[in-house]
Formats: sequence, structure tokens, C-alpha cells
Amino acid sequence: MPNKMHSYDTNSSNVPAFLVKLWKLVEDSSCNDLIAWSDNGMSFIIRDQARFAKELLPQYFKHNNMASFIRQLNMYGFRKVMNYEKSGLRNENDEMEFQHSFFMKDQEHLLELIKRKIPNTKMAEPIVKANAKDILTDLTSIREKQENMDSMLIKMKQENELLWRELTSMRQKHKAQEHVIQKVIQFLVSIVQRSNQNIGVQRKIPRMLHDSPGNNAKNSQVTRSIDALRKKP
Repeated sequence: MPNKMHSYDTNSSNVPAFLVKLWKLVEDSSCNDLIAWSDNGMSFIIRDQARFAKELLPQYFKHNNMASFIRQLNMYGFRKVMNYEKSGLRNENDEMEFQHSFFMKDQEHLLELIKRKIPNTKMAEPIVKANAKDILTDLTSIREKQENMDSMLIKMKQENELLWRELTSMRQKHKAQEHVIQKVIQFLVSIVQRSNQNIGVQRKIPRMLHDSPGNNAKNSQVTRSIDALRKKP
């Protein structure tokens, strides 16, 4: 395991420092237990992520952040090679393999062709404007629908208030009708009661006259008079 990074004159070429350091790291045979070329030389393999981040990253890149190292690889167009033959559960100590069409064993001169990805702001700007326009159109449509819903709610509220007033009026009329019906029932009951009382009195008078001693002749005359009154229409 090396204690110092190999010296390399980065000013003599147009190769970014990150790629120079990466090339020297993969080429260093003393690091093969942690990072090395694949068998075909078309990619490189990191054999132990935890040890690689702890032992080699600080020496070559002045940090031990594996995620930051992988982001740098992605920015320069490296892609992760998926090895489905070694499928299964993985952990931080598993191997990782990366490949780039211009990063190959014994082809150091191709490093100048590797360029860092630059976001195309000129293309992104029209897309952002188009998206903003679509969003504005959608918001306008939503606002119009909201206003229509508000109008419908106001109309429904007004109709509901009208129905409530009509219902209240109908209840008042119903109570008034109940009061009138109750009065009529009471009146009819009173008439029936008075009629029954009169009939009872008419029945009691003959009995009283008949039961009085010494008044048989008079009783007979009164009885005939009452019978005559009953027969009158």
C-alpha cells in the first residue's frame, strides 16, 4: 500500500487533475487489492468500498467520501457496470465496477477525450419557460373553475335560503291549521255534551212526575204534552 501519491505533471496536458489521479491510482499495482483494472482492461474495479474510502481516497483526493468520488465519476461520464452473475444482497464492502469508453488500460492518451459534463442552460431555459407557461395556463384554468364553483355555491345558498323561508312559512300555516282544527273539535265536543245533557233531562222529567203521589192525572197530562213536543218536527 503506497504512503504517498505518485507525482504527475498535470500542467503538461489538458487532462483534468481528477482523471490524472484516477489513472495513477488504477495503474498502481500496489493498490490492486482495493482497486485494479478488470481482466479485459476496459473498466476498473473497486474491491472494498470501505477500505478504499478510508485508505486511498484521502491520499489521492484529500477526502474519504465515497459518494463524492462516485459523483465525480458520473460527472465525467463513467457508468457503473452491473454484474448480474454476482447478484444477491450487497453491502458497503462489495465490489463496484466502472467503465468509460476513453478510460482503458494502456490507452493513457485517450484521457484527453474525456470531458466533464456541462449542463446545457441554453436548452434548459426554453424548457423552463415552456413549463412556466403551461403552469400559468393551468393555474388560470383552475382559477376560473374556482370562480365558477364560488358562483354556484352562492346561488345554491340563495336557493337554500328561499327554500328555508318557504318551509318556515309552511310550518306556521300548519300550526295555524292545527289550532283551527283543535277549536272545531272542542266546539263539536261541547255541542255533543250539551245534547246529551238535554236528553237526560227530558228522560228524568217523566220519571219524576210519575213517582210523585196524588199527581197521576197531572203526570199523565204532562207526559202527553212532552210526547206531543217530541213528535213535532
